[in-house]
Amino acid sequence: MTDLFTSIKERLSGRDKTIVLPEGMDVRVLQAASRLHQEALVKPVLLGNETEVKQVAAEIGIEMTGIEVIDPAGVPYIEELVEKFVERRKGKVTGEQAREQLTDVNYFGTMLVYTGRADGLVSGAAHSTADTVRPALQIIKTKPGVSRTSGAFIMMKGEERLVFADCAITVAPTSQELAEIAVESAKTAISFGVEPRVAMLSFSTQGSAVTEETEKVSKAAEIARSLAPELTLDGEFQFDAAYVPAIAAKKAPNSVIQGDANVFVFPSLEAGNIGYKLTERLGGYEAIGPILQGLNMPVNDLSRGCSADDVYKLTLITAAQSL
Repeated sequence: MTDLFTSIKERLSGRDKTIVLPEGMDVRVLQAASRLHQEALVKPVLLGNETEVKQVAAEIGIEMTGIEVIDPAGVPYIEELVEKFVERRKGKVTGEQAREQLTDVNYFGTMLVYTGRADGLVSGAAHSTADTVRPALQIIKTKPGVSRTSGAFIMMKGEERLVFADCAITVAPTSQELAEIAVESAKTAISFGVEPRVAMLSFSTQGSAVTEETEKVSKAAEIARSLAPELTLDGEFQFDAAYVPAIAAKKAPNSVIQGDANVFVFPSLEAGNIGYKLTERLGGYEAIGPILQGLNMPVNDLSRGCSADDVYKLTLITAAQSL
């Protein structure tokens, strides 16, 4: 199997994708932008005061020639952005309020994506998830048929690639929301070269326990099948039955999933977040994400504890999502 990022780079070659990095003063973001610029696969656009950004870059030995820096306070098209922001918010903000919100780099950067000046945005190195996601939900919005965005992780170890969701956004998803998460997670898998086999997870395997919680997941599987009948998908499953063929043969012998699932939909944010961190820390998998799913255009959120390599990789993934 081709390495994930080798495959992504091949797909991005010659596509000239532009990704906004709002946190232009962050050393990790600057390091990632320099690397992206040198590879010439993705055009990074930094936000911030150009003089201040270049000063920080000089202090850490980064050459900024050719890397675009946009100062939200000095763009000639600000009135266009204000007008389109008010229009998009359907009168919930005045022109003056919009102008004030656009001084926030995440709102400004998201408007660059919305107006087609960029293909995606990556933030979160110095901002909370809410700071990154809120502008995306208000401006980019979710796709038709998707009620909520969700956060998936690509879990990588050797040649194995798994998708875990939702590990970042929806605290207690309903059956409908779980079904939407399953369908969007399958799309995420496909976009990164994984043929999806989706397992809806619970503490029960196909009726071995019957509670409100397990019935929520089994209902979600039914809804997901109606939304995307072409998907290989089943549930509810305990993780071992979804992942280990010998256990699947005993617990779910008639299922289309026979211990060969590669997309795992968790029943709650609590379970998903714990699950991906256990897999990362105890299982030795690399966790790439969270990748935000269900938006009309790609916006992704970093952890504030991220490395420059994390910024670089998530920017490549964001560019790939825009293809």
